[in-house]
Amino acid sequence: MFGKTLSYAIEGIEARQVTVEADIKGGLFRFSIVGLPSNSVKESRDRVSAAIKNSGLNFKTFNYTVNLAPADLKKDGVAFDLPTAVAILSATKQIDSEELDKYSFVGELSLDGDLRPVKGILPIAISAWKDGLKGLILPVNNAVEAAVIDEIDIYALSNLKEVTRFLKGTDTFQPFKPDKKTLFQASKDEFADMYDVKGQFQIKRALEIAAAGAHNVLMIGPPGSGKTMLAKRIPSILPELSLEEALETTKIHSVAGKITGNKGIITRRPFQSPHHTISDIALIGGGTYPRPGAVSLAHNGVLFLDELPEFKRSVLEVLRQPLEDETVTISRATQSLEFPAKFMLIASMNPCPCGYYGSKSDNHACSCSATTIMKYRNRVSGPLLDRIDIHIEVPAVEFIDLSSAPSGEKSVEIRKRVDQARKFQLKRFKNDKIYSNSQINSKMIRRYCALDKEGKEIIEMAITKMGLSARAYNRILKVARTIADLAESTLIKTEHISEAVQYRSLDRKYSQ
Repeated sequence: MFGKTLSYAIEGIEARQVTVEADIKGGLFRFSIVGLPSNSVKESRDRVSAAIKNSGLNFKTFNYTVNLAPADLKKDGVAFDLPTAVAILSATKQIDSEELDKYSFVGELSLDGDLRPVKGILPIAISAWKDGLKGLILPVNNAVEAAVIDEIDIYALSNLKEVTRFLKGTDTFQPFKPDKKTLFQASKDEFADMYDVKGQFQIKRALEIAAAGAHNVLMIGPPGSGKTMLAKRIPSILPELSLEEALETTKIHSVAGKITGNKGIITRRPFQSPHHTISDIALIGGGTYPRPGAVSLAHNGVLFLDELPEFKRSVLEVLRQPLEDETVTISRATQSLEFPAKFMLIASMNPCPCGYYGSKSDNHACSCSATTIMKYRNRVSGPLLDRIDIHIEVPAVEFIDLSSAPSGEKSVEIRKRVDQARKFQLKRFKNDKIYSNSQINSKMIRRYCALDKEGKEIIEMAITKMGLSARAYNRILKVARTIADLAESTLIKTEHISEAVQYRSLDRKYSQ
């Protein structure tokens, strides 16, 4: 007796079709699963057999062999429970549907036959649609996420009994069709607003420039100066996600199992803030069956590293590839996977271990020696610092600002200027396959960041005084280009260069 169904395995953030074949013959009871299954897939033997029995269906003591093809593709997770059960029911003639090969099945089975949600539903729905399947049968709690792709019928069922009735045609189930407006609004939570930050107008200006050009930022300031508060509000001034960005972001979070509740698609910029004890793999991604890390979960959004020098050196060094390439490559003996990692890096640090170097307050005098301060700052490597466009000092908030009502602009007003600057950049780079000033390479800098004589003199003086590297020189020009875009200027003027130079605080400190 033989039966087969279709399902999908996650590979990176994509889904590959898997044929689940069940061969049943007489003899002693045996239930084996082949085709590079992980332990969680192998354990489905007990779940599937119990679910079939407890659903009132027959599961006799035969010799069962289940093959997951292609056999050279690693299979992980619990999504193969349902297709395995359906393949067995087909092989034992308890289901006899001529359209079985037109549907894909995914879902975990409980011991009583209920369907439980699984990870990676959005990439599975996309692949099922591209493969020309008629429908996707899955657990109820995965329906909203899958329904983002409305080109394929989504059948959200509660248990194995409903699946068998649907395939036999004894019950009619309608495809799941959510309200699209509700679907796209479900994840649009309100961000904290820049208006709530008291004082710090210069810092807000620097963050506006960073948002406009997608520049990386390092904030240096004492405890309580508002670095974390400012960082959490950066997504509120970034442009809204496009549909393409939203789908790609949702795929990553879906594979990582971060889509919960009635959230169908992620429509807000991600904000990831890992603790400084995070491991290399948790930050960058990986594992036996590679999964995205924090840098990929921050794709199209913000990665905030608070207390940057407290992160392990090895953790910080693995950031260099995604900062340059906007992807993470995970290599294994049998495969190499890429995860998207296009994010704004926002980092913060104290000026010294005690946090009060340069403080003007008698109550917070710095107790660190010059050697201790230098050792603390050297925990962040020069190559990593060179990949951060903007270094900005965040001073302690004055009492007059703390005691006053919030002032300044709301995030929505700042975002309007950021959107306008991004439009200039998209128009400028329409033939270059980049989207922001932060991505300009050396060749493009000569084309898009040309300086007049006076501008060259200013930047030459800054380089001579600060001892900037070639990469830092390019960063200043990129930031100046963004400042000019915010001013709606086609030319980079001297005031734009002068302001950009101010955003290299650590270069200035090291030169003193």
